[in-house]
Formats: sequence, structure tokens, C-alpha cells
Amino acid sequence: MSASFAGALAASRDAAAAQHYPAGALYVLATPIGNLADVSLRALHVLQLVDAVACEDTRHTQALLRAYGIEKGGWLSVHRHNEAQGAEEVVRRMQQGQRVAYASDAGTPGVSDPGARIVAAARAAGLPVVPVPGPSSVTAILSVTGGVGDDGGFVFLGFLPAKGGERQQAVESLGQEPRAVVLLEAPHRIAALAETLASLGGREVTIGREITKQFEQIATLRCDAFPGWLAQDPARSRGEFALVLHAVPVQEDDAEAQRVLKLLLAELPVKTAVKLAAEITGASRNQLYDAALAMKGNS
Repeated sequence: MSASFAGALAASRDAAAAQHYPAGALYVLATPIGNLADVSLRALHVLQLVDAVACEDTRHTQALLRAYGIEKGGWLSVHRHNEAQGAEEVVRRMQQGQRVAYASDAGTPGVSDPGARIVAAARAAGLPVVPVPGPSSVTAILSVTGGVGDDGGFVFLGFLPAKGGERQQAVESLGQEPRAVVLLEAPHRIAALAETLASLGGREVTIGREITKQFEQIATLRCDAFPGWLAQDPARSRGEFALVLHAVPVQEDDAEAQRVLKLLLAELPVKTAVKLAAEITGASRNQLYDAALAMKGNS
């Protein structure tokens, strides 16, 4: 165990032990995506409590637990190639009253990682599934992007198709998506993704590389500048990537939206007029609300 975590296990028991942890349950447990210190106190407590740990790579997760000073038995290897059979074994153990944790190699299981079949099998068997939330590259990159849009909405797509033609079609469809889009990519395909995203021209993309790790790098640039940015430094193509294609900015001087809003304000309360104007024109509700207040103040 790393000396840095010597007090963490005791702290986890003090902080998390009071909660009820049902037997015969599946605990879907998020693990750090690179920085060991991102583990939650409840995750440490659950890992000590459960009877078995199912995971993608037992060697990887065993090393993770040993870093925290946790030694476990009852390991189950459940990955993308044996998930159906592994889910059956997890359910069998749960039906015997065991608590089973499922952890992917990094981050939150079931989000572009194995885990969905295990959860579905547990629910089909009428067994409880308990989330133990924690690190996620998706929420991490979204939180530092500043390009989600006024409505706060975004689309999570994860990994785009590996084949060039299919990937190009997927990116062309992204060009019609006004909301922010979260993508994931592996280092051996990041250059190909950059070339494909370049077709979106001036739309901005935020690139998160090695998030939470020692050489973390976050950059925001135009899509058509992405290939050149990668080529400037070979290190920029290393590591795991989470990216956000920014929302399409709404033009503040949208004359049609302003015209529709003004007509509606003459007959309706501000909130109703703004809601309808946003639905009719597709303009930002927040910007329309500010415009409505300005119109009322000038009337």
C-alpha cells in the first residue's frame, strides 16, 4: 500500500459505513481514470465490503486495490468478449447472497466500457443494482469546456466508427447537431479522427488528453486546426482522449427570433413569450429572455 493512502481506508469506514449495503446486490463502481487520489471514500469502503470483484482485467484491478491496501479474493474476469457468460456467474453469486462489485479498467462501468450486460442480467433476475459514482472522463471534459451551450444540453457518442467511410458519415451528421457532442478516442486513431473532424471547419473542439494524469493536456481550437495541432508535437498523440465538439453558437442578432419575440410579448407574459419564441425559432432561451427584459425595459 502507498503510504499516501494509509489513512484513507480508516476514513472510508468512518465516512461510509453508516449507509446500508444490501447483500445479494451488484455494486457498479467507478475507479480513477488515471489519478489514484480520485477514488471516493465510499468506493474504498465498498471494495473492502464486497465478497467478489468482477472486472475487465483482474491484474489491473488487483494492482489498483493493492495500492490502496486492499487484498481481495473471489475475482471474476468479465470483459467485452465473455460478458454474457460472466454476467451469469455474477448473477449466480448474487443469488447466493454475495455482494459483487463490478469495475471497468478506468472510470464508470457501462459508459463505453463493459458492464451494461451485467446490469441488465441483474435487473432481469430481480436483484438490486447500486451505483457507486466517481471519476468519469465524460463529465471531467465537459466541466472545463465552456462550450456546452446556453441550454446545457449535450450528446454523448463515445467512440466513432473505426472505418474511414463510416467515420466520415458520422462526422457529417455531427455537422447537423447543434448541441455539444462528447467523443472518446484511442491514441492509435486520434490522427484519423482529427483529419475527419477538420471537415467541420471553424466549429470549436476541446481536446482532453490524459485527463487527471501527470501529463494532462486540455486545448480548445477550431476543428480545421486539429490535425496541425497534433502534428506540432508527437507527444500530443499519446494517451487516452476525451473530446467535446462545441455547441453551435446562437447568433445574438438573430433578427427573425427578435421579431417573433416582440410579437409574442405584445400578447403574452415574458416567460410564455420566451418559451414559444425559442420553440418557433430555435434561438437560445437564455438570450431571448435577456432580450425580452430589454424590450420590456424600453417600452
